[in-house]
Amino acid sequence: MSEKRKLKDIFETILVVIGSLVGAIIIIVAATTKYNFGQSDDTKVVKQNSQEDMKPVAEVAVIGKAEVNKGSNKEPSNSVLGDKIIKANCALCHTTGVMGSPKIGDVEQWAPRIAQGKDLLIKNAINGIRMMPAKGGNAKLTDEEVAAAVISMANASGGNL
Repeated sequence: MSEKRKLKDIFETILVVIGSLVGAIIIIVAATTKYNFGQSDDTKVVKQNSQEDMKPVAEVAVIGKAEVNKGSNKEPSNSVLGDKIIKANCALCHTTGVMGSPKIGDVEQWAPRIAQGKDLLIKNAINGIRMMPAKGGNAKLTDEEVAAAVISMANASGGNL
């Protein structure tokens, strides 16, 4: 082998090593930098201030006898509570189908899950299943809050729970 060929091989090896290092640095920087790719408001995680985090999800209203007799006793809707929890916790995965999660509104994806029954759906959401962590990754949620979100998502996807 000639001297020129040996030098050329060494030069090519050095270029490959340097190129690999530069490529690895670019990949690491891209993976560790947070980008906003123009996500819609529905898929963004809701950032709340600490006062709103401590705010109770529901309030109890005591009404007088006269109002009860009039039939004006209205209970807060679980769908309102469920929708609020979905926007804050579930939408990130269930609007995009991340990691195989069923998309909200996709009847075909939800049908086999809904067929298993409300209790199993809620149990799986509370305890986690496959790639989904327990309570969707928010351990602060109560079982009732998770149940409200599951029922709301299932009903929005062809169910009647």
